[in-house]
Amino acid sequence: MGIKLSLKALDSLPPSVAAPKYERADLSPGILHFGVGNFHRAHQAVYLDDLFGSRRDHDWALVGAGVLPSDEAMREKLGAQDWLTTVVEQDSDHMAARVTAPMVSFVTAADPEALLSRLADPAIRIVSLTITEGGYFIDPASGKFDPAHPAIAADGADITHPKTVFGFIVAGLMRRKAAGTAPFTIMSCDNIPGNGHVTSDAIQGLAGLVNPALAQWIGANVAFPNSMVDRITPATSDRERRLLADEFDIEDNWPVFCEPFRQWVLEDKFTAGRPALETVGVTFVEDVAPWELMKIRILNGGHAAIAYPAGLMDIHFVHDAMEEPLVSAFLTKVEQEEIIPIVPPVPDTDLNDYFSLIVERFSNPKIGDTVRRLCLDGSNRQPKFIIPSIADRLKAGMGVTGLALESALWCRYCYGTTDSGAVIEPNDPAWDRMQKTARAAKDNPGAWLAMADIYGDVGKSETFARAFAHSLDTLWAKGARETLKDYLAGAL
Repeated sequence: MGIKLSLKALDSLPPSVAAPKYERADLSPGILHFGVGNFHRAHQAVYLDDLFGSRRDHDWALVGAGVLPSDEAMREKLGAQDWLTTVVEQDSDHMAARVTAPMVSFVTAADPEALLSRLADPAIRIVSLTITEGGYFIDPASGKFDPAHPAIAADGADITHPKTVFGFIVAGLMRRKAAGTAPFTIMSCDNIPGNGHVTSDAIQGLAGLVNPALAQWIGANVAFPNSMVDRITPATSDRERRLLADEFDIEDNWPVFCEPFRQWVLEDKFTAGRPALETVGVTFVEDVAPWELMKIRILNGGHAAIAYPAGLMDIHFVHDAMEEPLVSAFLTKVEQEEIIPIVPPVPDTDLNDYFSLIVERFSNPKIGDTVRRLCLDGSNRQPKFIIPSIADRLKAGMGVTGLALESALWCRYCYGTTDSGAVIEPNDPAWDRMQKTARAAKDNPGAWLAMADIYGDVGKSETFARAFAHSLDTLWAKGARETLKDYLAGAL
């Protein structure tokens, strides 16, 4: 049996495992974070762990928070080990483990008063979020907050009993306003273009349903910095738990495995101060948009490009997809010919070098990232990562053959079977709708593009519709492998 992770066990960790360089008792909360998933614990929490280890800013510790049943499960797992997490970095010739301890407590909607009290606490000066791309109640076609969404409308009608993340935040701000307490900064850490603006729209949109004067007060007093965050962090399974126990002799209920690379570019706009994250590698800028667009189009768009052909070929791991010549060549061709040419310049960054780094990261054989994870939630991810590139190229009168093929591969995947006939289990919050539409699109490709909430004006383009229909028809006639060969040979 390995060492069961806990505060008491820190002194007994194997020499190969790095322990926190600070005492938990010295920390006090300053940040409440919604969405304590793997990415947060491999990213923001690691930066804070580094910061606290440098013997400064110990009043910025984390309070975890969540409103979903999965958050309650995470709270139970982490609570059993004193909120500690083992973070394991892996690449082809490197594996290192560390235990991080920046979280001091965890509150959920199961105890709404406890959550609201934390939000009202003057010590909480930042509320941060990793709630996934689909958690912001955005109308995909317009890219705007949807105040008519039933969950938002319900919170707007009864903000004293909130159910959504945004409902709790607005209710917390109401308490602070009534008490004369300064508001907190609201900091999104999700992969959404203009994530600060999107978060502001959601908070002010909901507040406007409650009281227009509240929305005005929030707009005048609350900061919503935009950010770009990056670290490949797969889901945790029994594979990772066993590997941690075998290699490092630690029993962790929910360890996090990730690549060594991490990046955080953040606008320096904060309502009530911030920790000195620039001392541990965070880049503060006036405008994060260039970095954000680069990452979303090239990295996240690249993930989408390899996900669906690999999924249709029954490839399980991402690094195995990169070892398939057709998939890696498709990624390179669509990136170099259609995506990178329409990404605006980024300060002190060569976009081709950035893409080369991404290829190296995708090819990491140790990280264990799965193709299924990359295929997840296309109905929310495609409108953010792929369709904007298509729209930009159409506006410029440029070709979209590769991106149309990517979209057709997504449609074919949503049909629900691979090229071998294996069943694809539901992999999207809107899977029933996506599968029904994909099946209609087999004989009528236009049915797929008619999803106006996803494709918007792109779906109305005759140029794109022709390229999409040809790609989808070819996929059904020849399969993903032969279709990729046609594309790479310039015959599609």
